[in-house]
Amino acid sequence: MVPTADETCLRAARIVSRLLRAKPEAALALPTGSTPRAIYAELVRQHRDEGLSFARATAFNLDEYVGIRPDHPGGFRRALQEALYRHVDLPDAQAHAPDGQAADLADACARYEAAIVAAGGLDLALLGLGIDGHIAFNEPTSSFGSRTRLKTLTDETRAANRPMFAGLAVSGAGAEPVPHHALTVGIATILSARRCLLVAFGAAKASAVAKMVEGPLAALVPASALQLHPHATVIVDEAAAEGLALRSYYDAVAASKPAWQRDD
Repeated sequence: MVPTADETCLRAARIVSRLLRAKPEAALALPTGSTPRAIYAELVRQHRDEGLSFARATAFNLDEYVGIRPDHPGGFRRALQEALYRHVDLPDAQAHAPDGQAADLADACARYEAAIVAAGGLDLALLGLGIDGHIAFNEPTSSFGSRTRLKTLTDETRAANRPMFAGLAVSGAGAEPVPHHALTVGIATILSARRCLLVAFGAAKASAVAKMVEGPLAALVPASALQLHPHATVIVDEAAAEGLALRSYYDAVAASKPAWQRDD
């Protein structure tokens, strides 16, 4: 736990940059949305000011909507392009996203999994957290054994993502609707990453954080699957930690870590 949302993002960015400096060819799974924006801004700053390079890295979007073009203003491929890729030296050929326009979506998902394997597997899955406990677009009741696949989005998820479509007018119909379906990296694919790093901040995430960390493993809380991961790091601010029953214990654990366990 850290005091502020800004500090959660700075710590997460330091973990990502440390990985890239130690292993320049690292494969990263990356999210979009409001949570990682400050993380990407710090990584861009480190690229510009400190020589952090993405030239040998490979990046995989965690998800993408079905039925929208790759450059769609509300799409996740474009969001990562705008927030990170166009500001760093990641080659275009090494920036991957699920193909939500494919004629055969099942085949597109299989090819995406194969591309992750071809990259040597994920070194790091960077994750945000939905208020209902979802990670990537693995909505509640998602299988812990799931791989990249088609997923129907809940009304809550679509409402949360509506601001990205709010300015996109459809003739005679107001704002463009958020798609009902997406392709998403599955929970088993996330758990196969060598490290998972989840960032959450704000009081709205407090219930989901508590269920993820202290609740039982449950398909209703997809992020609870991270309890099974041998190297999962969760960084939250004070507001998001408010619902944790053992909050003082976690503070004590963090304060007493030996130097070789500290990574931020």
